Amino acid sequence: TSKGHLKRKLGKYDEALVCFEKTLAIQKDYYFNDNNKEIGTSYNNIGTVYHSKGEFAKALDNNYKSLEIRVKVLPENHQDIAVSYNNIGSVYESIGEYVKAIENHNKSLEIFKKNLPGNHPIIAKIYNNIGLVYKAEGKYDQALENHKKSLKILKKALPKNHPNIAASYNNIALVFTAKGEYEKA
Repeated sequence: TSKGHLKRKLGKYDEALVCFEKTLAIQKDYYFNDNNKEIGTSYNNIGTVYHSKGEFAKALDNNYKSLEIRVKVLPENHQDIAVSYNNIGSVYESIGEYVKAIENHNKSLEIFKKNLPGNHPIIAKIYNNIGLVYKAEGKYDQALENHKKSLKILKKALPKNHPNIAASYNNIALVFTAKGEYEKA
């Protein structure tokens, strides 16, 4: 799977899919059924690649398979379940289904909040994702609220010159620009 992750990061999505699908086939032969954490991870990886390729129906299909398995085999508030909800939310954002995107990101956020300290960068990432959805939806005040929560966490959790902090400031500026409040951007 490491090779698959590398191929995905390099934008070689078809090659990444081959790696992840081979892994999945081996896992299915070994475990004899889908009710296994590793198989859930493989479906998640495949879904992530399809999302990157813009094949959203396939991304959702694989992410939901991952979620279904993870809910069956992992403890109720396991972080891998939160990852699945976050990935599903991101796909829904990509296809303009903002209500479903927010619902899934909020489920992810609730689980992460139960598992991580409140100033963890992953929690900031989920707030950022929620902010992105609200911005896409044109709900700028809610977008700003979430981006500011993200920034506040990142400023506590990361060095002040970290690129994620710069990206967070940029997201806030983009919302102000979308609102026509250029002086605040």
